[in-house]
Amino acid sequence: MERTLIRDLEKSIGKEVLLQGWVQELRNLSKIKFIILRDRTGDMQTLAFKGETEDESFKLIDDISNESVVEIIGTPKKNKESRWGIEVMITSLKVISQSDVPLPIDNSDKSQTSIDKRIDFRFLDTRNKKHQAIFKVRGKISKIITNFLDSKGFVNINTPKITTLGVESGAELFKVDYFGRPIYLSQSPQIYKQMFVAGGFERVYEIAPVFRAEKSHTTRHLTEFTGVDFEMGFIKDENDVMDMIEEMFIHLLTALKKEASAELSLLNVEHNFPSKIPRMTMKDAKELLKAKGRTYKDDDDIDPEGEKLLGEIVKKKFNSEFVFVTNFPWVIRPFYHMKPSDDPKGTRSFDLLFNGVEICTGAQREHRLDILSKQAKEKGMDMKDMVKYAEIFKYGCPPHGGVGFGLDRITQRLLKLDNIREAVLLPRDPERMDP
Repeated sequence: MERTLIRDLEKSIGKEVLLQGWVQELRNLSKIKFIILRDRTGDMQTLAFKGETEDESFKLIDDISNESVVEIIGTPKKNKESRWGIEVMITSLKVISQSDVPLPIDNSDKSQTSIDKRIDFRFLDTRNKKHQAIFKVRGKISKIITNFLDSKGFVNINTPKITTLGVESGAELFKVDYFGRPIYLSQSPQIYKQMFVAGGFERVYEIAPVFRAEKSHTTRHLTEFTGVDFEMGFIKDENDVMDMIEEMFIHLLTALKKEASAELSLLNVEHNFPSKIPRMTMKDAKELLKAKGRTYKDDDDIDPEGEKLLGEIVKKKFNSEFVFVTNFPWVIRPFYHMKPSDDPKGTRSFDLLFNGVEICTGAQREHRLDILSKQAKEKGMDMKDMVKYAEIFKYGCPPHGGVGFGLDRITQRLLKLDNIREAVLLPRDPERMDP
């Protein structure tokens, strides 16, 4: 007999089926015994009746523990009083794998187990339907973004994660012993993206691990995260990149409503998305914040508290959960960000905020080697020390720009999770190295 998934039971009313899954809950009423069975598609009430279920199977239920893996042969019947609308009458039952007791965590919806303990036993934690739904949605986000970028002519590339290139800040690097030589875990695929825009692909993207040696203990930072990076050539300016992001997010939210409707409903998540994402300069953003009593200097970045307040202002003013903040001060941006011709203190860069949290940073890059060299010197750097990077611009490089997201942070903000570690199966932070 082939296995029937719980979601398909409606098609087999009155027919004998084989179910396999985990015991979610047990109730013993002497002559009637209930097992709530769970598989990857959902859960279902199954019933064993004394005299109708095989005697050996009926007795066996007394010794089964929650989270044991079992196999049930039975017949689904309609029952309007059941919250499922159907239930399965057990004919026979077999234990495939008995679970130890007690469980190290409570994986029920009423669990008070801390996030740290849950991560220690993540394989038990994800048996909870709501927790599993987070990662089903995350998988859909990755798939939808991949398909969108592919439809726009982007090529999926894979770049090295142990490298001497792609270095932005030495303080944030993980150093690795590479056969007796120092090498680093990649902070960003930035340089490689630029390399292969110049390499003739014009449009490239990568969804891959990124490493940052930051000792940050916040609800939004990790030492290893999944980056969603794309770069596009032959742009007019940074607005072309923002246009692509805007279209991508509209498509993402529209597609998620169709492809992950059950999970979004289970997690009680809904978003209001405008047809356009408002854009404002850093100067204008600071003026709005100043009116609310939060003041910044011209060259200051906006801190997390300011971003949160700006998100509230934008939601009220524009009825939007998203906002692009543009033209960041040159002093707080990398040397390869292009400066506007009419504003040497600014940059053709932007951040995208989602409900008051920055989820990406992007910019038009400087593609002219002479200007790039000059800007590097302004930052106390020398292109002579970055020979491989300089080579990208020596042999014909188009105007280009791009962006870097964190898939973890997108998932966290979309699903309204309090802690980014909720959005990562096995997160890494300054303290956590396992499982």
